[in-house]
Amino acid sequence: MADYIDLHVHSNASDGTFTPEELVAYAEAKGLYAFALTDHDSIDGLSAAYAAKAKLHAAVRIIPGVELSCRYAIADISFDVHIVGLGVDYRSASFVGQLQECRRIREERNSKMIRRMQEAGFSITEEEIRALYPGAAVTRAHYARFLADHGYVATKEEAFQKYLNPGCPCYVPRRLLTPKEGISLILGAGGHPVLAHPMLYTKLNRAQIDALTAELAACGAEGIEVYYSTYSEEETAFVKSLAEKYHLFPSGGSDFHGSNKPDIDLMTGKGNLRIPKELYPFPFSKEDE
Repeated sequence: MADYIDLHVHSNASDGTFTPEELVAYAEAKGLYAFALTDHDSIDGLSAAYAAKAKLHAAVRIIPGVELSCRYAIADISFDVHIVGLGVDYRSASFVGQLQECRRIREERNSKMIRRMQEAGFSITEEEIRALYPGAAVTRAHYARFLADHGYVATKEEAFQKYLNPGCPCYVPRRLLTPKEGISLILGAGGHPVLAHPMLYTKLNRAQIDALTAELAACGAEGIEVYYSTYSEEETAFVKSLAEKYHLFPSGGSDFHGSNKPDIDLMTGKGNLRIPKELYPFPFSKEDE
């Protein structure tokens, strides 16, 4: 069994294409030591993942996680920031209830986006989306795939650029947690909050990323994604310096989404990831004992 881990992975409980069962089987086949299932605003895939692990007698360990979408504002800039929660108690009634409220808000926004897509001339209904992606926390990525699969656009990237990004005709903003609220939610569920992929927040310069990291560390964040496949060596070094400066553990992961991000593989990302198990400084799930 390899001694590598992946602390950022998605299933079709959000916007990945692998079922939780398929993820467990794939992680086992790759010889992964452990992976964190971190679906967007959802822990719905975790029970199925643990059931699959038991059925397969798989050795791979599963870290129960989540990735929360939060809204951050600095100066006149406002944009989404993602907080990964690792080692959460996914059976906590309070945690589950708060995630369900996040999902209700997401579904309200999705209804409005579908109406805008209908007004733009696309043949799409809520019922059709639910049938295509049963049980998923539907995101803009699902709509981009739908538009591409039905020939309205050539690629998912075109769908975002023309219709689904902020300022485009089918985009609808949604009410999000603040990063402080997201961190509090994760801590309340016994988890470890991690600032996800800070170098993807391209609206911020380096000083502003530093300020964001300082703010989240003061709110209780415990980690930051230092190792991420799209980073350059220089970017990795910069984020590592932030981890050291603010006493955060250096997390990392592929951000695997299956065929929704076909150039990113589990464990290895774009081929440049090798995250040792020693990077994760917390106990693994008791369900893996």
